[in-house]
Amino acid sequence: MPGCSALGGFGVWDYLVFAGMLCVSAAIGVYYACVGRQDTSREFLVGGRQLTAVPVALSLTASFMSAVTVLGTPSEVYRFGAMFSVFAIAYALMVVLSAEVFLPVFYRLGITSTYEYLELRFNRYLRLCGTVLFIILTILYTGIVIYAPALALNQVTGMDLWGAVVTTGIVCTFYCTLGGLKAVVWTDVFQVGIMVAGFSAVIIRAVVVQGNIGHILNDSYHGGRLNFWNFNPNPLQRHTFWTIVIGGTSTWLGIYGISQSQVQRYIACKTRFQAKLGNKERSLYINLVGLWAILVCAVFCGLAMYSIYKDCDPWTAACVEAPDQLMPYLVLDILKDFPGVPGLFVASAYSGTLSTVSSSINALAAVTVEDLIKPYFTSLSERKLSWISRGMSLFYGGVCIAMAALASLLGGLLQAALSIFGMIGGPLLGLFSLGILCSFANPVGAFVGLICGFTSSLWVGIGAQIYPPLLHSTMALNLSTVGCNLTNAGTDEYRIGPTELLPSTASSNIHSPERPILADYWYSISYLYFSTLGTLVTVAVGIVISLLTGGLKQNVDRKFMLTKEDFLSNFSFLKPKQEEKVKVLTWRPFTMPDEGITNAAFNHIEMDISNSKEKVNNIHI
Repeated sequence: MPGCSALGGFGVWDYLVFAGMLCVSAAIGVYYACVGRQDTSREFLVGGRQLTAVPVALSLTASFMSAVTVLGTPSEVYRFGAMFSVFAIAYALMVVLSAEVFLPVFYRLGITSTYEYLELRFNRYLRLCGTVLFIILTILYTGIVIYAPALALNQVTGMDLWGAVVTTGIVCTFYCTLGGLKAVVWTDVFQVGIMVAGFSAVIIRAVVVQGNIGHILNDSYHGGRLNFWNFNPNPLQRHTFWTIVIGGTSTWLGIYGISQSQVQRYIACKTRFQAKLGNKERSLYINLVGLWAILVCAVFCGLAMYSIYKDCDPWTAACVEAPDQLMPYLVLDILKDFPGVPGLFVASAYSGTLSTVSSSINALAAVTVEDLIKPYFTSLSERKLSWISRGMSLFYGGVCIAMAALASLLGGLLQAALSIFGMIGGPLLGLFSLGILCSFANPVGAFVGLICGFTSSLWVGIGAQIYPPLLHSTMALNLSTVGCNLTNAGTDEYRIGPTELLPSTASSNIHSPERPILADYWYSISYLYFSTLGTLVTVAVGIVISLLTGGLKQNVDRKFMLTKEDFLSNFSFLKPKQEEKVKVLTWRPFTMPDEGITNAAFNHIEMDISNSKEKVNNIHI
C-alpha cells in the first residue's frame, strides 16, 4: 500500500461494542457476588472445588490468550516468520507433562496454594521463597499484560494511554474482588468468545482484501515467512526448532505446570479425573485444542499482515511507533469501513487482558492468604479470611496497575513476557521437579539449587537486556518500503528489522567497543532458554547437594512423589489387565459424594492408603 493509510477513529458502534464487553464482564462479577457462596476463603479462591472441566478449559485458554498474544504474536510472525508455529509441539509436551507429572500430586494433596507443597515436601522457608518469587513474577507479567491493550487503544482511538491502563486494572479488580474464582472463570468463558470473534474478523477481511488464502501464502513464501523448520542446534539463534521445542516447553511448563494462576483452576475441578483425560471432557487436554487454535489464528494474522504490507512496512515508514502497534494499525486499515468491527478487535485485546489479569489477581490473593497469612494467624475464622482474600484482590489490583509503568521500558511485549517467565519460572520449575521426581532431594539441596538456578537465569536475562543479541542471531527478515510514497520512509531500500529494542539502541550496542566478550555468547543465548537454564541448574545443583548432605537417608512419604499409578492413570491401555479386575472389586467403598471438595476427604483417603498397599493402586486408577 502506498504510504500510510488514512485511519479513522472509533465510531458510535465501536464504542458500544467495547462498552458492552466491559459491562457484561462486570455484571458476571456482580452476579456471583450475589448468588454464589463466598463465606469461606476456599469458596472465594477455588470455587469450593465444584467447577467442571469445560469452563475451566476455556478459562485456561482465555488467560493464555492475553493481549500479548493478540498484539505480539502476529507482529512476531510479520518480522521473523512462521517459525513461531512450532510452539504447537511445545504446547503439546507442556500439557502432557502438566497433566501427568504435576497435577496428580497437587490434586491428591488437596492444597489451595501450590507452594503449600514445598512446605509439605521440604520446609516452610522454601515455601516462603517460592511464594515470594511467584508474587514478583506475576506482578511483573501482569504489568506487561495491562500495558499491551493500552497501546492498542492509544493507537486505534487516541484514548489516553494511562487512562486505558487504569481502566483495565479497575475493571479486573472489580469483578475479581466481588465474585472470586467463579467470576474469573465464567468471565473468561465469555471473553474467549469475544477474542475468537476479533481474530476471526481480521482473518476473514484480510482474505477478502487479498483475494484468497493462496495469495497470502504465496506472498509469505516468497518473502521468506514460511520458515517452519530450522534444525540448527546453535543456542544463540533466537528461534529454531530446538529453542522453541525445548525452551518453549520449559517456559510454558513453568506457567501451566506449577504456576498458581493455572493450577488454582485445575484443583477447582470436582474430581482429579475431571481435570485430566478420560472418556469425558478434561480441562487440560481441551485447553490444548484451544491453544492450537489460537496459535493458528495468530500466525495466519501475521502472514496476512505481511502479504498486505510486503511493499510498504508501516513500521519502517514510521506509520506506527512500535512493532506491537502493527496489529491495531492493520485492523483500522482494512476494517475502517465496517462500523463496530474495530471496536470488536479492541474488545478482543481488552478481553485477553481482563482474563489474564483477573486470574493473576486471584492467584496472588490465594498465595498471600494461604502462604503468608494463614500459617501465622491461625486464630482467624474462615469468614475473616474470606474478607482478607477480597482485600488482597483489591490491593494487588492497585499494585498491578502501578507495575504497568515498567512495561513501557521492557521493549517488545512478547519477548519481554516470556523472558520474565523464564528468569523466574525456570528455577521454580526446577524446585518442584526436585520435590516430585527425586525422593532423595532434601531441603538443603533444594534451597541451594534454587539460589543457583535463580542466579544463573537472572544473570543471563539481565545481561541480554543490557547487551541485546547481534542482528544475525535474531534472524529478523527483510522489511521493504519500496512501495511507499513518503519522504520520511526512505527510498527503494530494504532494511533488516531491529531487535526488540529501538533500532538506534540496537546499533549502538552492536558497534560499541565496550561490548564484553560475554555479550556475544552468554548474553546472546535465546531468551527461550532462560527457563531451561534455570531449571537444569536448579535440578543439577539440588541433586548434588542433596546427595552430599545425606539425602539418601531420608524417608519421604509416597503421597508427595509422582508414582507409576499417577503417570499411567490417563492411559488405561498401558496398564496391566489385572489392575482392571481389582478396580471393579474394590472401588465402590471409596466413592464419596464430596470427593475432592475438602481436605478432610483427602486426609481420609491418605490414611487408608497408608494402611493398605492394595488400595493405593485403586486410588490412582
